[in-house]
Amino acid sequence: MKKTTLAVMAAGIGSRFGKGIKQLEPVGPSGQIIMDYSIHDALEAGFNKVVFIIRKDLEEDFREIIGRRIEKQVEVEYAFQELQDLPEGFVCPKERTKPWGTGQAILATKEVIHEPFVVINADDYYGKEPFGKLYDYLACDHAGAGVEPICMAGFRLGNTLSDNGGVTRGVCRLDENGRLAEITETFNIVKTDKGAEVVTDGVGVPIDVNTPVSMNMWGLQPSFLPRLEEGFIEFLAALKKDDLKSEYLLPAFIDELLKSGVAFVDVLDTKENWFGVTYQEDKESVKCAFRKLTDQGVYPAEF
Repeated sequence: MKKTTLAVMAAGIGSRFGKGIKQLEPVGPSGQIIMDYSIHDALEAGFNKVVFIIRKDLEEDFREIIGRRIEKQVEVEYAFQELQDLPEGFVCPKERTKPWGTGQAILATKEVIHEPFVVINADDYYGKEPFGKLYDYLACDHAGAGVEPICMAGFRLGNTLSDNGGVTRGVCRLDENGRLAEITETFNIVKTDKGAEVVTDGVGVPIDVNTPVSMNMWGLQPSFLPRLEEGFIEFLAALKKDDLKSEYLLPAFIDELLKSGVAFVDVLDTKENWFGVTYQEDKESVKCAFRKLTDQGVYPAEF
């Protein structure tokens, strides 16, 4: 079995574990959190290593509450996303408190990931199908002529919406070969009786619920990490001195690679429903969804 890693972006977990931290909110019948289901599905698909991307100040608590339990099932490594962890020659402004974004989070893994890997968010449920498809893709050789091979799970927009308000999604445009041509961050997509709308200044424009969207579930090669570091250096060099909020985002960097012709992205279609706690009101519907999946035998009650 080929060595493949699941990288879980969990640096956004708050400094206080417990009530109010949505990544650790019990959603399963035996107190499972969303992360437990993702790891379960990844191991079932064939992934054999997990890397948790966290903040250094959370390491002790994270290992105690989550890490040691997962270490009994699979090889586990830790990577640390820190504001001060910047390439040589750059210093974090004293006034900056906002994290540098998902691009920096993945870059933090460069010392512990040396094999093909999948990136996911800690607080998103993706379903079984995309893990299987991404594993099968990464288990094959896609190298060629200096072009970076990337894949992503392409969810149907209608399967990712909230009943409780607007959401932001990476809306994808595909080329004639089914590969990603462009990804556009689209804000305030709202579920309607007829499907969905993008609402701007109170005006709604219909959008097809079958439109493919990115939910930050990417399949990457270890060769991607040096490219990501070069991109981070360019990002930092271009920042204005008074800019304390801009983030180095993984989808935006991948979009840059696409436009420059040095990468391709195969979009792996999935009909799975995405679950997440975007709004506090989503919590009960997510719990109901996991109860239903358990009743249907998709997951055991305890694992």
